[in-house]
Amino acid sequence: MNSLDLIATTAFGLEAVVSRELAALGYHEQQIEDGKITFKGDALAVARTNLWLRSADRVLLQIGKFVAKDFDELFDQTKELPWSEWLPEDAAFPVTGSCVRSLLHNPPAVQSLVKKAIVESRKQNSQRHWFQETGFEYPIDVSILRDVVTLTIDTSGPGLHKRGYRKQGGAAPLKETLAAALVQLSFWNRERPFLDPFCGSGTIPIEAALIAKNRAPGLDRNFQAERWERLPVENWLKAREEARDLQISKPTTYPLFASDISPQAVQLTEDHARAAGVAGMLHVTQMDVLELKDSRDYGVIVTNPPYGERLGDRESAEAIYDDMADAFAPLKTWSIYVLTADVGFERFFRRRADRRRKLYNGRIQCQYYQYIGPRPPGTVDPRPEEGLAGAPYDPYQS
Repeated sequence: MNSLDLIATTAFGLEAVVSRELAALGYHEQQIEDGKITFKGDALAVARTNLWLRSADRVLLQIGKFVAKDFDELFDQTKELPWSEWLPEDAAFPVTGSCVRSLLHNPPAVQSLVKKAIVESRKQNSQRHWFQETGFEYPIDVSILRDVVTLTIDTSGPGLHKRGYRKQGGAAPLKETLAAALVQLSFWNRERPFLDPFCGSGTIPIEAALIAKNRAPGLDRNFQAERWERLPVENWLKAREEARDLQISKPTTYPLFASDISPQAVQLTEDHARAAGVAGMLHVTQMDVLELKDSRDYGVIVTNPPYGERLGDRESAEAIYDDMADAFAPLKTWSIYVLTADVGFERFFRRRADRRRKLYNGRIQCQYYQYIGPRPPGTVDPRPEEGLAGAPYDPYQS
């Protein structure tokens, strides 16, 4: 199969993280835009990226991209695309859409027209004049931004954050994709101690453990494109076999530590760690942050403590930040990374961050506060502008 145009979508602020994940997988021909990275790949790339991307939302197959300023242009150019190459005669193909800052600004009308154009396109290559959508689903999306139309088919199905291990969330859980990005944007690696003292349902430490184990995050789930006729099942079998072979049996020098004051959170973390296959890598404790003591050097804290917009109690959140300042003060050689939406965090934590990065927890705008500790002696930590010491693998490069 010839090279495909693929798109990895992502939350705003994580484009560089996903771009580097794609490069680590060997996909270097990229175009980065807000919320997405377009890249070139073959049929096997569909399977590999769905299995391996830790911080992307989903992987899309781009069928076409063009400028359309009226409905005639939209219909004619959509009709010319090779839909019959991808859609079987019985394919179900629901169409969703969005229009932003474009002359075509009515999503329902755009969706309806695109659906009609696809039917007319398929008629040109079929004996049929009517297509019963009784077969497998090929979800189509039409996105129009500044009059540029992008037509895609979703290869992922449920979002890539749905790894399969989290059966129940805490009070305000992070998506797994964001949790993985927080770890990858830190300077943690499998040779350094790791701690999340507000572990909630365990998402951050579990994602860290999966990274340390070099386990593909999508290994235990299925994807929309696995039943597509044009993507041989052998590709998925090969990608899964490769992923299993690349796992590390003894991945860390130290166990990863997670704690929370809530016994329910501790139980959730333990349950989810077992489901993710990393229970033996995590040491989980019920503990107030003020009880924190650790004599090890050069560790890394990555955490998402409670904040007012997330849990509705700003005063309690600010008191927690003050406790964090006291608890973390003895950890002179540690690096500390904190995600919060509270704009007053540095004041209550009593330290200005070395770096800040704007990220989104769902629709909530947050800052990722980064306090960079000293480099461990005798090591050469990568210190790029965009972090990613937490991505120690290069899965498909010889």
